[in-house]
Amino acid sequence: MTRTMTFDVISDVVCPWCVIGLLGLERALGATGDVVTPVIRLQPFELNPHMPPGGQDIAEHLREKYGAQAGGGGEVRERIRSLAAALGFEMAQRPGARIYNTFDAHRLIDWAQREGRGLPLAHALFRAYFTDGRDPGDPAVLIEAARSAGLDEAAARGVIESGAYAAEVRTSEEEWRRGGITSVPTIIVDGRYVIQGAQEPAAYERAIRRIAAENAETVG
Repeated sequence: MTRTMTFDVISDVVCPWCVIGLLGLERALGATGDVVTPVIRLQPFELNPHMPPGGQDIAEHLREKYGAQAGGGGEVRERIRSLAAALGFEMAQRPGARIYNTFDAHRLIDWAQREGRGLPLAHALFRAYFTDGRDPGDPAVLIEAARSAGLDEAAARGVIESGAYAAEVRTSEEEWRRGGITSVPTIIVDGRYVIQGAQEPAAYERAIRRIAAENAETVG
């Protein structure tokens, strides 16, 4: 018998580790269907809430944020690319890459979840940014991602242009910050168990099975 388990996935669409985390979790959930019926809820987190329109050169941004040595992370980038590739996702590496503001992307994801299409939209936005090098804050990119995720294009445009769900996103972000979330991805299972950082599918699977077993013992 399976039990329903909620997974609050706190992430940002310009966070490479969030891609690996979400894909790894989804693969693990595919392997644990014998014990869990999952409910995935995407939760907003902005790595760069004050980033202006048009974004910033990512190497420049990392140097400003983390110091002079931040630009020399070739090994880390290759590891990220390799881990993503193992999960079937292409992390394109291109000169002049930029990082962008993602508030509007989170607004659109909030709406998409209410339409039952939050995960397909998140995947589309990850591809738009990491694979295609596009700005996930650009309305045209957002609308295209919504269309590819099976959402109504006119409704998506209305969300973007109206500023809808801004209050909901800001409230959620503040609640997670008050709850101690300072880095992503962070996954909270059933509101109690915290998994921080991107994990390999096998690690997520072990955690899911352990939590399911603990809950079964509690119920028993």
